[in-house]
Amino acid sequence: MSTLKPVRIGVVSTANIAREKVIPGFRTTPWLDVAAIASRNIDTAKSVAATLGIPTAYGSYEALFADPTIEAVYIPTPNDSHVDLALAAAKAGKHVLSEKPAAMNARDAERLAGLPKGIIYLEAFMVRHHPQWLKARELVRSGAIGKVAAAQSFFSYFLDDPANIRNKPENGGGGLWDIGVYPIVTARFVFDADPQRVIGLIDLDPKFGTDVLTSAILDFGNGRHLTFTVGTQTVPHQRVNIVGTTGRIEVLIPFNAPPMAETVIRLDRGKALGDAEIEEIRLPACDQYGLEGEALAKAIRGVEPLPYDQHDAIRMMKILDAIVESGKTGRWVSL
Repeated sequence: MSTLKPVRIGVVSTANIAREKVIPGFRTTPWLDVAAIASRNIDTAKSVAATLGIPTAYGSYEALFADPTIEAVYIPTPNDSHVDLALAAAKAGKHVLSEKPAAMNARDAERLAGLPKGIIYLEAFMVRHHPQWLKARELVRSGAIGKVAAAQSFFSYFLDDPANIRNKPENGGGGLWDIGVYPIVTARFVFDADPQRVIGLIDLDPKFGTDVLTSAILDFGNGRHLTFTVGTQTVPHQRVNIVGTTGRIEVLIPFNAPPMAETVIRLDRGKALGDAEIEEIRLPACDQYGLEGEALAKAIRGVEPLPYDQHDAIRMMKILDAIVESGKTGRWVSL
């Protein structure tokens, strides 16, 4: 790092996740310089920039894209704008970190295949960079739980505010798009595979039209299943269990790992019921958003290539589409 300049990144919008989680995370790594922020309202942009100590504020996204000093952008806007903004930023020569999900559906996401050559694109799944998930995958790969068979995930929160973007289907709201992506991406991560078929059960809110309770089974082949439930009007909770023939891994706070705090995963060899012989594995304090940004910056500087790109994001959207289709038909959908 001593011979490389930090990547100058601009933030596209003043969304809560950017202000409260991602920008603070970016500032934990020397690989990034948060150099600018944009809003459709210049006063908002200036206010947030002043509060967060960001040197430059723009009153339009286009102005940010036109800044020749900005090398990359982070896009935390509503889901229905992700692809258009990613394409516009890339056309201006900016590398892209886009919030999940990458698009509204697979057809929308497939437009990302046309990104200009040389542009690095990363869908913002911060969990793939957190030490607890790297350790969980390492344990699976090493055979610590035998032949891996199943992952079970639960992720929920309670939100019934009609004004919240997560409850607006036209903007890509709903539980599957907001948090259902996490059980899927972490299963893909630890299984090192994509599902072959899916079946889903989806309940919609009668007023909002968004899914408030979604459950699914994903068949990864070779005797590997993911089962998950996500809810947006249920008690806040999250937990993941990865089960093999000789052991089990439990990730206690799998998705919203507290920033700059030690995390714990539990390894159960199955010798006694009731967690009687659990081994706790403690992972170092970190900020997963900072690690995500650092991975992007290292790829831009040519230090470490990214294993994920727009084609990975397209595959993810095809999985989500298949779950939605299954929820409507009640049948397995092949991928």
